[in-house]
Amino acid sequence: MWSVSVRRSEAKSPVPDPQPRLEALAARVAELEAERELTLRLAQTDSLTGLVNRGAFTAELCERLDAARAAGRPVALFVVDLDRFKHLNDTLGHHAGDLLLAEVGQRLRDDAGPGELVARLGGDEFALISDDREVAARAQRLLTCLSQPQTIYGRVVAPGASVGVAVYPDDAGDASDLQRFADMALYRVKIRGGRRWSAFDAELRAENLRRQTLEAELRRAIPGGEIEPWFQPVIDSNTGRIVAVEVLARWNHPEQGRLLPAAFVPIAEELGLIGQIDEAVFETACARAAPWVAEGLIESISCNVSPRDLLDPAFSRKLIGRLSRTALPATALTVEVTETFLLQDFALARRHIERLAAKGVRVALDDFGTGYSNIRALMSLPIQTVKLDRSLIEAVGRDARVSKLVSAMLHAARTLGVRIVAEGVEHEAQALFLRAAGCDRMQGYLFARPMPAEQVEVHLRGSPLMDLAMPPSPALARRRHG
Repeated sequence: MWSVSVRRSEAKSPVPDPQPRLEALAARVAELEAERELTLRLAQTDSLTGLVNRGAFTAELCERLDAARAAGRPVALFVVDLDRFKHLNDTLGHHAGDLLLAEVGQRLRDDAGPGELVARLGGDEFALISDDREVAARAQRLLTCLSQPQTIYGRVVAPGASVGVAVYPDDAGDASDLQRFADMALYRVKIRGGRRWSAFDAELRAENLRRQTLEAELRRAIPGGEIEPWFQPVIDSNTGRIVAVEVLARWNHPEQGRLLPAAFVPIAEELGLIGQIDEAVFETACARAAPWVAEGLIESISCNVSPRDLLDPAFSRKLIGRLSRTALPATALTVEVTETFLLQDFALARRHIERLAAKGVRVALDDFGTGYSNIRALMSLPIQTVKLDRSLIEAVGRDARVSKLVSAMLHAARTLGVRIVAEGVEHEAQALFLRAAGCDRMQGYLFARPMPAEQVEVHLRGSPLMDLAMPPSPALARRRHG
């Protein structure tokens, strides 16, 4: 009887209709799919201009090259960079810059032809993918489009643009090279003043080949000991005696001869090799200079530090560790940092400088006078030396305004108890002015050019060259020229 009642009860229960649940599930799936598509679209879109961003652009460029390869047709890549955009940001503010970028994005979108793709790569850099075979006409159309004035905050601005172009397959066979070659063409336009376009050509191809060769040779040169320290003497302004040396890198290239840092340091920084170069040059320089310091021939050596190294939170600890493996006392080392680094990350700069100072390492503020002349840093950080930049020194004694400015900077530094070194002293008049104004130390071609360790040692041990002699006193100079 019990089982019969259960069956009767079950028989009375209605069967649920699955349709509403299926409809709800379908709606939720559609909702999730829409959210996924929105998220994907946002991830591929530049939020300021609404154009595709760098990641989506690179993926699309690869796909278009694959399609062009199959169809046997060309693809042109135009890379666009606004001219004087930084000036606009600095004068009108970042919001004005954003307004201009949004307008540029809209203009490029409106100007794009069928099948063309416009992207914002970042900052004030844009890109266009086109299958237009009339590259010159298309590039000129871009320049015309972006040269039209726009009113921002009641001010008419027309920054203009520079354009670099590379074409598949004539210039490059893949997306990576195509972008790199278009960037090279763009860079050539920028260094020539902007407001024009340039295509990748035989000249740039030769430069690219030279660069690739130099890269391979640089990777071999570092462990091979081809990059070595040279030293430029620093002179005591009152006695004319060499009291310190600045360490500079030179590459003894087996085929090209001696190369200056400008020929290899930028490439080393791009490749992430600058740290290895700095470490090798530093340790060799310390080994060569330690006996000079021990014998009292000089007081110290100074080394430049790359901005990339300074932004490493472990930089100061690494430097102290490398120094401990040499015979050079910590008190005989001066590390030169730039004002730019202080402005980038003042808190990190403070940690590095205080950690180095605690070990006895001195810190110099390099290129003083080219940026913000950071008096705050001199007042709040244990900085012992200021190096006046050569751009100021070249005008002292000739330009009254610059002379007054340098005199005021010298007075401010002395008031704070900071030692002053003038860089780039090349003429007697500059040295006479700086000594009279109270500059402690000088270096430059008037006294000596950078030289290898063997030559430095000859001068230190009593055989100075004529150009190491201190200029005569102002009174003697007046009698000589009177």
